[in-house]
Amino acid sequence: MDLTGKIAILTGVSKGIGRATAEALLAKGALVAGWGRSAPEGLQHERFQFFECDVRDEVAVQEAYVNTRRELGEEIHVLVNNAGLGIAGEVDGFSTDDWKLMFDTNVHGLFHCTKAVLPQMKQQQLGHIINISSIAGTTGIEKMAGYCATKFAVRGFSQSLYKEVRNDGIKVTCFYPGSTQTNFFDDIPGTEANASMMQPQDIADTIIYALETPFNFHLVDIEMRPLQPKK
Repeated sequence: MDLTGKIAILTGVSKGIGRATAEALLAKGALVAGWGRSAPEGLQHERFQFFECDVRDEVAVQEAYVNTRRELGEEIHVLVNNAGLGIAGEVDGFSTDDWKLMFDTNVHGLFHCTKAVLPQMKQQQLGHIINISSIAGTTGIEKMAGYCATKFAVRGFSQSLYKEVRNDGIKVTCFYPGSTQTNFFDDIPGTEANASMMQPQDIADTIIYALETPFNFHLVDIEMRPLQPKK
């Protein structure tokens, strides 16, 4: 896909991978609708517009979708489902509210956003949905059962969805990033973000690569890991 002039919706845009992806899309000439609960500080561009949206709320997602099409254009070419959070803890002491919060954000929010854009993408017979899972969506991690469960769900959803919409000209790519230097680790005991991790820009650049593949094929699963992780 030539991203020049294309409309991309990006969730979780305020920092980390979302912020880096917004900047990468803008550099390619895309019009970017950033959806999130808070706007990215200092990100000002004539082709970027922020829409306040809590992806856990399906009504809020529908409102953001209507507003995006009104402000930027009817056709939606790209959706990057990046919004997500992780909370650590042992299962027998884990907060039920925290468990539901992760599923509402990481799984239900992704579903709400995907459901919103699919009718238009099917009508135009063109679109690309990027779902950000995690290495935690491929293997269990001690004291991260809830987070892993949500990311395994994203994996299953993505692999089912691509088979459902491929004949409509819609690509679906699921990303499984390993350790990335973001604020994700601020609330994860025992792990600190460090320079040996991948950088948000690494993930963003690979998203662009996937989006720019020729129309006749798409990358279904992309696993990324740091080369020399800190021991």
